Amino acid sequence: MRPVIHGGDIYQNEIELDFSVNINPFGIPEKVKEAMQESLELCEHYPDIHHAKLIEKIGAYYHIPEEHILCGNGASELFVAIVHAIKPGKIVIPVPSFYGYEKAANVTEAEVSYYEMKERDGFCLTEAFLQELQEDVDLLFLANPNNPVGNTIEDVLLEKICDRCREKKITVVIDECFLEFTRKKGFFETHSMQEYPNVIIVKAFTKLYAIPGVRLGYGFCSDSKVLERMEAVTQPWNVSTVAQLAGLAALKETEYVEKGRLLIFRESVWMKERMAQLGLKVYPSEANYIFFHGPADLFERCVPKGILIRNCSNYPGLEKGYFRVAVKLHEQNEKLIQVLNEVLG
Repeated sequence: MRPVIHGGDIYQNEIELDFSVNINPFGIPEKVKEAMQESLELCEHYPDIHHAKLIEKIGAYYHIPEEHILCGNGASELFVAIVHAIKPGKIVIPVPSFYGYEKAANVTEAEVSYYEMKERDGFCLTEAFLQELQEDVDLLFLANPNNPVGNTIEDVLLEKICDRCREKKITVVIDECFLEFTRKKGFFETHSMQEYPNVIIVKAFTKLYAIPGVRLGYGFCSDSKVLERMEAVTQPWNVSTVAQLAGLAALKETEYVEKGRLLIFRESVWMKERMAQLGLKVYPSEANYIFFHGPADLFERCVPKGILIRNCSNYPGLEKGYFRVAVKLHEQNEKLIQVLNEVLG
């Protein structure tokens, strides 16, 4: 079997329930499905190359000026575009964290420095990290919340990091793709974009609206020159007609989003309690997934039972025995606990 480097590898295994991908447990909203179906009639035409309507609605939703928004073929395309636009000599990535930052960094000859967060700190950033941010650093990737751990960066510390990076002329990328599944607000909801031209926020429709197969991400930045350079290195028509119309429909689904958030807050508490009772070391994730430590071969034990969990051993800074599971509907979560009880017994 090929090494698992991402969740959702349902194509290599016969799976009943996939807990390796962290998306809204209610699935694709019906109105979004309808919009995608209707978009097929328009697919004989090129997509809007400027994504004008979508950018307008994203701006209205987040109260961000349209000229500060850029859309992409998923968040991953934007990470690569940022690296091309900044042309960094040195990139800092705290680990463990999403492997996509490393993949984006590898499109250049930049030096990549991994800052290893410690298990004794719950894999959280501390103020000691500020000393890593020196004049030789050009680009910093941060995940808020962290993936796979699920913790968020303490608000005061995040502000200190962004302040220091502004002082040292370091561009900060804050990945907020899972933030709506936490109780935290986005950085540009509490800080002025104009005060932090060195900060780029990246988000995606993937997780919140359960459409990873559509590929639709977006970014916010007040530095127009950086956005222009990013746009220059992305492919024309990179956001399909299907994706644009899906995004427009998704932005209207406010009740769906809140329903998903409330379910996750409730189910996460229940799952953590049950998993801890099984003897697993469970970390205090704030997101729609749970990070834990168990037997090194737990992934292999679960697959024959039709359950796919995320083996996190390929994340830099982690070893065998670390795993992540999504928070899903209650009956699905019950099935996971049942299987874990069987394979751990």
